[in-house]
Amino acid sequence: MKYRLQAILFVFVAFMLGCNEYMIVGVLPDIAHQYHDSLSKLGLLVTVFALVYAICTPLITSLANRWKRHRVLLVLMVIFFIGNTWTALATNFISMLLSRILTASVAGAIISLVLVMASFVAPREKRASLVSWVFAGFSIASVVGIPIGTIISHTLTWHDSFWMITGLTIIVFVLLVWLVPRDTPQVKSSFNKQFVLLKDVRVLLGVCFIVCVCAADYSIYTYIRPLITDGMGFDYSWLNWLLFGMGIFFIIGNKFGGYLADRGGVHKLWSIYATMTVLYLAFASVLTLKWVAIVLIALLCIAFSCYGSSTQLMFLDIAEKEYPQSLDLASSLNSIFANIGISLGSFTASQAVGFTAMKNLGYVGAVYGAIATVLVLILHRQYQGMKEF
Repeated sequence: MKYRLQAILFVFVAFMLGCNEYMIVGVLPDIAHQYHDSLSKLGLLVTVFALVYAICTPLITSLANRWKRHRVLLVLMVIFFIGNTWTALATNFISMLLSRILTASVAGAIISLVLVMASFVAPREKRASLVSWVFAGFSIASVVGIPIGTIISHTLTWHDSFWMITGLTIIVFVLLVWLVPRDTPQVKSSFNKQFVLLKDVRVLLGVCFIVCVCAADYSIYTYIRPLITDGMGFDYSWLNWLLFGMGIFFIIGNKFGGYLADRGGVHKLWSIYATMTVLYLAFASVLTLKWVAIVLIALLCIAFSCYGSSTQLMFLDIAEKEYPQSLDLASSLNSIFANIGISLGSFTASQAVGFTAMKNLGYVGAVYGAIATVLVLILHRQYQGMKEF
């Protein structure tokens, strides 16, 4: 019974973090309107958040290795609460930027610690399923959190959208005090010894692959609201329903990713991302055919979210067998390099929106998708005998 409650809580933590990270996409036009700034400039909030997330996560995760995980997690939750509340109160671009930096600095370490705890509390045969559900928590944030946040922003103000997350943070903190495991085994090590994990060629191939997949994702997701309304021509009344539908397909992709993780893992991914590349090329050509374009978006959502369980379990397995001192760092690699990819993709998208037609975002995504396909194909061919990965 306690395992089930812990599993639900871990998904809830991911949901809360997903709302905080992704909701900005839905309310970006409203923030731009209040601050009298361009969408291109406000898109930097996504880029900077992702960059700070990527830089701070490995540092905090590695430094926190010397203290009990559950205590570190609760301290990070308090910092997250302060950062998100600051965002809700922000009245100008600089204040908003600083608040997002503070929140981003701890968000990655929070989900990394949760993933490590999940891997210990789950029976081994259920690890892939639980990990896929934790990643699905972010997708559930897309299904429920982003549309609700967008509705709140449209009917009240975007500030109230972030107040909603502050309320969720309080609930999550109370549940963590009650349910978080306090006895997960730790191998304490020096800061430098933990980073030896990043010399492993399997890990390097895996993280570069993640960067490219997430860059492809955010080459369109950063501007998904104007892309749907201005690029495809949908009426605003359709927006929340379409965002809701995208979230559903993200969840489908996460669960399909868990299925793949149990049946070959990274060895099965190259065909998914080859298909994603083709879909991107098609998307750029059919953007004005709005219903065809939205079907392609749905398929792309599934492809975007397939990799998480396979790469997460690969990193954890490598660390458990060869670098036990790096287990916490291994748990954070997905988050770290996903956000490097998000930063790269959102920056590229901001340039494309500023200087080229919106449809060219599809071509940008196709480039990243092609590189991701090549990387995971190399990983597949080099490690064909490693069935557990």
